[in-house]
Amino acid sequence: MIRKYRDEDADAVVASWRVASELAHPFLTTQFLDAEADAVRNVYLAFAETWVMEVDGAVVGFIAIVGNDVGGLFLDPRYHGQGLGRALMDKAVAERGSLNVEVFRENAVGRRFYDAYGFHGAEESIHESSGQVTIRMAFTPA
Repeated sequence: MIRKYRDEDADAVVASWRVASELAHPFLTTQFLDAEADAVRNVYLAFAETWVMEVDGAVVGFIAIVGNDVGGLFLDPRYHGQGLGRALMDKAVAERGSLNVEVFRENAVGRRFYDAYGFHGAEESIHESSGQVTIRMAFTPA
């Protein structure tokens, strides 16, 4: 089930973000991930429109949208391959239509997902706080 984020979801959202980030971003330091976890909880959730995915009453992932940008799509890896990430992206497309996303070039998990969903693009830049290369991708519904 997909529903709007509520403040009481913060712990579960950050937990799903962390476990998914550790899988998709092994090139990032623990110190960087710790700082980002704090930012997810105290900054990003405050200004993003966030939708959570519940399975059996537990939040297992989320998508956060800022304007037409996907600020984050993270799903507990135990639930990968079940169509839940696609369902979250479908929700974002239903809410916004065309979308953009920045993904780390080294994030094979994320890039594979966005490519399969139909995102295109290869505009690269440097992610200032990590020093990693990101790729900006765009999706336009048919």
